Amino acid sequence: MAASQRLGVRSWWSQFSSSATRIKSAPPLFGNGTTHSKRLGGISSDGGLSRKLGLADLILLGIGASIGAGIFVVTGTVAHDAGPAVVVSFALAATACVPNALSYAELSSRFPALVGGAYMYSYSTFNELTAFLVFCHLMLDYHIGAASITRSLASYLVTSLQIFPIVKALPPWVGPGGLELFGGALSINVIAPLLLVGLTIILCQGVKESSVVNDVMTIAKVSIVLMVIAVGSFEVDTSNWTPFTPNGLTPVITGATVVFFAYVGFDAVANSAEECKNPQRDLPIGILVSLFVCAGLYVAVCFVVTGMVPYINLGGDAPLANAFMDKGLNFVSILISVGAVCGLTTTVLVGLYVQSRLYLGLGRDGLLPAFFAKIDAHHQTPVTAQVWVGSVAAILAGFFNVSHLSHILSVGCLASYSIVCACVVMLRINTENQWQDGEDQLPQKGLTRWNEAVLCMLGISLCGFLVGLCYRTGGPVTYEIVLLVIMGLLLIPLLTRQEYRRPSGFACPWVPLLPVLSIGFNMFLFAQLHWEAWVRFGVVTAIAVLVYAFYGQYNATTNASSGEHSPLYHQASVEDLDT
Repeated sequence: MAASQRLGVRSWWSQFSSSATRIKSAPPLFGNGTTHSKRLGGISSDGGLSRKLGLADLILLGIGASIGAGIFVVTGTVAHDAGPAVVVSFALAATACVPNALSYAELSSRFPALVGGAYMYSYSTFNELTAFLVFCHLMLDYHIGAASITRSLASYLVTSLQIFPIVKALPPWVGPGGLELFGGALSINVIAPLLLVGLTIILCQGVKESSVVNDVMTIAKVSIVLMVIAVGSFEVDTSNWTPFTPNGLTPVITGATVVFFAYVGFDAVANSAEECKNPQRDLPIGILVSLFVCAGLYVAVCFVVTGMVPYINLGGDAPLANAFMDKGLNFVSILISVGAVCGLTTTVLVGLYVQSRLYLGLGRDGLLPAFFAKIDAHHQTPVTAQVWVGSVAAILAGFFNVSHLSHILSVGCLASYSIVCACVVMLRINTENQWQDGEDQLPQKGLTRWNEAVLCMLGISLCGFLVGLCYRTGGPVTYEIVLLVIMGLLLIPLLTRQEYRRPSGFACPWVPLLPVLSIGFNMFLFAQLHWEAWVRFGVVTAIAVLVYAFYGQYNATTNASSGEHSPLYHQASVEDLDT
């Protein structure tokens, strides 16, 4: 009996290991990196999504996902500690985001036909289990983030409307915040769910319809931000920029880790691949242009607002509006409130859009129930998945004040960014039988060059996290230097023991150096998160593995194989790098 039980355990483990290491294979429509599915009037004839998004839509999608609370709230919060050097914080964060954006740009160009973003990239590079973990962590970020931002949007709307006497006497379950019950365990708010229902209805109508809403609101808020910069520049007093770093460099660097997440928009653009008219060309451009536009707006706003009023007066929930009110420009503060509403609305709209496309991808692959993959024949949108994500966000926003959970967010973003950067490196590496010198493996038996590269990047990730811990806890600088030296040593095999191929489409520069350094910095930021975020990472990972073990591995329907790395990517034409 005991022997049969051990045999059963070994059999189950063997099946689990085989399933978890499956890699997504290339469907026929990916030949030579282009989409060959027939379309009629922009609608895929194979039951896919309709391709209606142009380059301008993609750029505005990325800006809509990024410009929101970051520019209207976070600027003042960080400036309160960093002083006028908040400009440097935003510039550093943008610089740190560039390698992530370049990695996303390359992969979006090489995987132009289907939705999935980081999930699909990791599925086609590493394995099925890694892809499922990426999805689970991103989903928690998106679900909680959508509910939290909608709560803020509801409070902002109600507070703005309370200038009218009829709105001042609203009950708590309608007004700002919510009606708290059971010691705050429940927090009832009816406005937030109604907003989410409205946005979900818009998204269900079709990608072009929802894109028009996003485009209009994004253009409105960018116009307001440009007006803020133009008007505020005439109110700048350069003496407010002195001292530039009143509290030293530490708050400036810490501020960069905070505002890093004000630039998130890569995955939103990448997940629009199946609805983009010319994905191979437009996706990389949309990702990079949206990042640089957001960076320019953030830096310019920081210069203006810190020059208008002393940095110590910034902070609170509406620093930009307060700065203009201090100067007697009340009409501008009203427009800023309108811009904040537009910014928060587009952030939620794009977040719900991305979630539904991710659910669509997993429904197609069988890792989630098939009804998530159903596409409405009339609207050409994943209505079931869209209603699901809207319902989850509405329940969270209607009954819980999840804003206090913001300190456990960003784990999914950092993890997915790091994996995307690793995907770029691994997909560029020549396989064992493609080496110019004819070698087929490393001297150590069973350790391939692929495995060596993975181990080196895992070591660099760990060192980046430990450097972040040393910085956070004020540890000796010697430890940080030693860890950086180890990171450099681990980088050497990636530079000298691998051969890389260059994709014919958009190519991230300085591979593997740039993506690997980005992984190290992402892990540095990971170490700056609240300790509860680390607990959340472990708990979600454990639950995701269990869900995959008891459901995903048995229901996966994708054309996958074991032990074949990056078949999808390398079907695209490539040219060898000059050595």
